[in-house]
Amino acid sequence: MASQSSQEQISVWRSFLEVHSAVIKALEKELIEDQSFSLTWYDVLTHLSEAPGARMQHQALAGSLLLSRSGVTRLVDRMAEAGLVCRESSPEDRRVSYVVMTQPGRDALDRASPGHMRGIAQHFVRYLEAGDVAILQGFFSRVLDGESGG
Repeated sequence: MASQSSQEQISVWRSFLEVHSAVIKALEKELIEDQSFSLTWYDVLTHLSEAPGARMQHQALAGSLLLSRSGVTRLVDRMAEAGLVCRESSPEDRRVSYVVMTQPGRDALDRASPGHMRGIAQHFVRYLEAGDVAILQGFFSRVLDGESGG
């Protein structure tokens, strides 16, 4: 039988999962209704917009999205069909390919960002109280550092 502390900790874990799921579902629904594309597409465009030259190696993009290479390949295929990204081969290494944000991709991200930021504020930020940010940031940093071997 788990101790009281462990039961409380597991309860916090479950609450975290429920909050994550509820917020992600709300943000996804809003992006699809407002911009006709998914939160995953938004995430790809955001990663690309922050990368030098708005381009990332396919494998690095897969790692940042927590998707398999094949999952990212299918995702990039759909985004390329929509004109939001394109692929480029590396002239130095034929095994390396890049995903590059196109101007229509940049435009789509620019159109989606204000509404998405409002959604984050509405579904998450408004619930943060004065000391929550520092506490949560410290906690999330410890988890990430611990899980990345840092």
